[in-house]
Parts: sequence; structure tokens; C-alpha cells
Amino acid sequence: MKKGFTLVELSIVLVIIGLLLGGVLKGKAMIENAKIKRLNSDISSLTAAMYTYQDKYGAFPGDDANGQSCQGNGNGYVDTAERTCVWRNLIDDGLISGDATQTTIATVAKKTPFGSYYLISGAATNPFYIQTNGSYVPNKIIKGIDLKEDDGTYNTGDVRSNRAYTNTADSQLTWYVY
Repeated sequence: MKKGFTLVELSIVLVIIGLLLGGVLKGKAMIENAKIKRLNSDISSLTAAMYTYQDKYGAFPGDDANGQSCQGNGNGYVDTAERTCVWRNLIDDGLISGDATQTTIATVAKKTPFGSYYLISGAATNPFYIQTNGSYVPNKIIKGIDLKEDDGTYNTGDVRSNRAYTNTADSQLTWYVY
């Protein structure tokens, strides 16, 4: 008598492997969609916090010369040196959670779902923007957000990438929130 697997047994094994692969791929897509939703939610909540602070104190967070634990120069522009103060001012006022005693942007800023952190800059006369630090967001995700929220062009509009959407490398997302 010959020993071996029957066609039925082999087909059952192939079906099980197919189901496992399908579950893994579906799970990966669900994780990516959750990251996109969190990114959108973060941008919305940070925008609301920035404008709440501005309405309350008449100054932008980070640039506020009268900030609690961190003062800016009050010139109407959040420059690179004031980026840490943005976070500390928002935390001090209870608009976001975090530790206002942290003194570096990498330790005080809110983290993105893609492994970097958010930067906030801008001026009273120019649009404020929220940006991901470095090139950590998959460019296809920025393109998807841009198509949904804006004009779909990588270097114009409110949602921008630092690389053309034909580039497959991770990119830096900049979202102008005015």
C-alpha cells in the first residue's frame, strides 16, 4: 500500500493556509487604517487646542511671552526655538496631556502613529501648520489623505508631502491648518 497525502487532504491544507494569509493581510490593512484615523484625529485635536489657546490668551502657544512654564518672544511667529514651548503651553493649560517639565521637542511633543512626533509652526500672518518630524509616513498614506481632504497634489494645498506621490519612500506630512 502506498503512503501519501490524498488530494482532499492537500486541498484542506491549502484552504487553511489561504485563510491564515487572508487574515494576516486583512489585519495589516486594519492596522494601517487605524493609524490613518489616528493621524486625522491628532491633527484635528491639535488644531482645536492651538486655537483654543489663542482665543484664551491672545497669543499662539509657543510664542506666548506670558506662558506658564515656557515663554516665547511674542513676535506672532512660532519659530524653531519656540516649538518646544508650543507643547509645554498646551499641556500647562490642560488642552493636551503630557509632561510640561520636559525640555526637548522629542520628549514633550505628541507622537505620531508612524514613529515620529508632530511639529507645530507658523505665524499670525501666515498659515499655521502641523508637520511630522522627518520622513516616517508612507507616501501612499499622505496621498490618500490629500485626495480625501484636499487637492490631491503633493506640493500644493493644505495637505502636502515633501516628495512626489510617485516616490515610494516614506515622507514628511505637512498639514496647513490656518
